[in-house]
Amino acid sequence: MNDSSDKIDFNKISNICSQVKKEVGNVIVGYEDIIDDFLVCLIAKGHMLIEGVPGIAKTTLAKTFSRITGLAYNRIQFTPDLLPADISGHYFFNQKENKFKLRKGPLFSEFVLADEINRASPKTQSALLEAMEERQVTIEGNTFKLPGIFIVIATLNPIETEGVYRLPEAQLDRFMYKVKMDYIPEDMELQMLHRKNNTSNVTLKTVEDGFIDRLVSGYKKVYVDESIVKYIRDIVVETRNKKELVLGASPRAGEHMLYAAKAYSLIHGSEYVIPDHVKAIAPKILNHRIMLSMDSELEGVTVEKVIDDALDKVEVPKGQEKS
Repeated sequence: MNDSSDKIDFNKISNICSQVKKEVGNVIVGYEDIIDDFLVCLIAKGHMLIEGVPGIAKTTLAKTFSRITGLAYNRIQFTPDLLPADISGHYFFNQKENKFKLRKGPLFSEFVLADEINRASPKTQSALLEAMEERQVTIEGNTFKLPGIFIVIATLNPIETEGVYRLPEAQLDRFMYKVKMDYIPEDMELQMLHRKNNTSNVTLKTVEDGFIDRLVSGYKKVYVDESIVKYIRDIVVETRNKKELVLGASPRAGEHMLYAAKAYSLIHGSEYVIPDHVKAIAPKILNHRIMLSMDSELEGVTVEKVIDDALDKVEVPKGQEKS
């Protein structure tokens, strides 16, 4: 490992990440794992798809996280009549100045919540796809770069089937993570109601200046052994060999697994990646990138089971030590 990594205080970074989770917890009860996922995507410059029924605080969680981390936040409510120009921006004629000017759309932000993404038409989703992959938008033939920090958190209602458009595999593959937000346990739901009954305002503390720069510096110093790189490769390849699947994980899945494992290690105070870190993030990387065969679905096979089987089958590298 490079000696310069000794200059990075990994424990302090982990403590600050814990402070972020604590502050978000002052507003949102439960979902600590989702906050971890937000941090991973922030560090690794990835995008996340959240699947969950309405009313479980997806929007509140995203907005609270952006406030605490100091990220510029925009929310886009996706609807069938939403046009690409509505999210990317457009030119308008300024009569006072007698010339055309650019009105930037809500994509020009650091933390974008794309609410109910599957309600938008494929044309609008394509505009979002360019922003997610290229980190730029094209407006009337002109290309504009998005901010250096640019994260899309998209939400998806799993029970809606009417008035929605299926997300194509090409777009799903652009999301680093896909996570599910379920109902919180009954005791936590009671705690949430008690908190709502308390009318006192909660004062949120933002993280210290330079927090994101510190995350990025630490991320670059996280060590990944060659055996871990091969382990990630083997997991991805194993999904392509599963008879239950008609589509295995893409090479981009391997890239995202590497980046996410490094970020996950960082927020947990480790300066090197171990197999358990890979196992922790692998299901969120893979679950939206593999496709079950029709026979497997009829037999009751789940994506989660296939991923678990793949992780169990791939040999775990031994003797991971800090070097």
